[in-house]
Amino acid sequence: MARHFLGLYLLIVVTLAVVSWGQDRLLQVYSKPDPGEMRPVAAMMSLLTDRLHQAPPESWRNLIAGVAARTGVDVEVFATHEIAGADTLEKLGRGENAYMRSSQGDSWVLKRIDDEHVLALRSREPVAKRGVLDWAVTLLFYALIALVLMFWIWPLTRDLRTLEKAAAQYGNRNWQFAAPIKQHSQIYPLAQTFRKMAARIDGLIASHQDMSNAVSHEIKTPLSRMQFEIELARHATSVAELKGSLSNIKTDIEAIDGLVKATLGYSILERADLTLNLSEHDFTALIPAIVQSAQGDVRGGIAITSTVQNDATRVICDIHLFESVLRNLLYNAGRYAASQIKVSFAVRAGLNELRVEDDGPGIPEDQRSRVFQSFVQLNPQAGRKVGYGLGLAIVKRAIEWHGGDVRIGESALGGALVAANWPVTPTSTR
Repeated sequence: MARHFLGLYLLIVVTLAVVSWGQDRLLQVYSKPDPGEMRPVAAMMSLLTDRLHQAPPESWRNLIAGVAARTGVDVEVFATHEIAGADTLEKLGRGENAYMRSSQGDSWVLKRIDDEHVLALRSREPVAKRGVLDWAVTLLFYALIALVLMFWIWPLTRDLRTLEKAAAQYGNRNWQFAAPIKQHSQIYPLAQTFRKMAARIDGLIASHQDMSNAVSHEIKTPLSRMQFEIELARHATSVAELKGSLSNIKTDIEAIDGLVKATLGYSILERADLTLNLSEHDFTALIPAIVQSAQGDVRGGIAITSTVQNDATRVICDIHLFESVLRNLLYNAGRYAASQIKVSFAVRAGLNELRVEDDGPGIPEDQRSRVFQSFVQLNPQAGRKVGYGLGLAIVKRAIEWHGGDVRIGESALGGALVAANWPVTPTSTR
């Protein structure tokens, strides 16, 4: 890192020095004479021209030589055909002064005397030469400028190196993303994005491990029963005993099939490339239809009522995920409700809110976050295992894909309240 820093520092110093030198050269080459400074020269040229007009041409050179000797000014007379340049000749033809600059640093002021002669005044501009001290001061000046830039760049390179090391350690299956990037750092948002990504990967790994453990455990029991039933079928002494064993085997197969389907449904929501099929739906008709359809899956003696906001006719969501959310909430509430389940939907403060309440025993406050984990069943009805513990986990993932969240509270009916909220315009990403 120190080598890269020093290389960048020297590059900035050299670049500034080269730019400064190039700027000086451009100014020397393309700078134009200042009219204010050239006025005395123009006046002198006019006076010399008038004086030459008063003298015969054969004496011009001697006259010019005398003026040059007395004043130290380099003045000459040229023939017009010795002057090159269409612009210069055009200015001389109009009686104006023409200015020329040579590559050696000489400046010429030209003035026409007559059609055949031109008066030329030459001035040699002193070439500025920098000494060792001048170059040293210049380099020190640009080095200070580069140093200021380095004070700004160094923390950035340091934090980037820290982030690189943390990402490399995480990539080596350390599974811990430790990058102590301070909040005022310029790459703090990037570090936060990496942290979220690492947390997401950790969650996926933990979820897959839980899923593998749960599936293997859930399948083990029906497989053991199937092996037992197969043995009973082999030793059956009557058709009735054989049919009973086959019926039990079919039940176990259906249990395994249900587990596989539930697991696959949950794993789809855990994928990083899931894309929502968002569209507008009329919830005033949709929710009552789903409630009526789910009524048959709820045990007898439980009444389900639904209340939907009157203007909820253009709610944006993924219809398949929403139906899965509502059916899982109704199924979960139906397991514990005593006699009634209440479903309501409304739009408040830019959020869609779906609420499902029951009059069952409710969910203890210290267990409300745990029930959203996969394959977790609180099962207050001891001794009975129903389902696979994926219902509320699927609800949470589906609502998160809509950019929302799910919370559990106490219902006015005395049982549990599950409220799912998502933006009126879903973000379609988690």
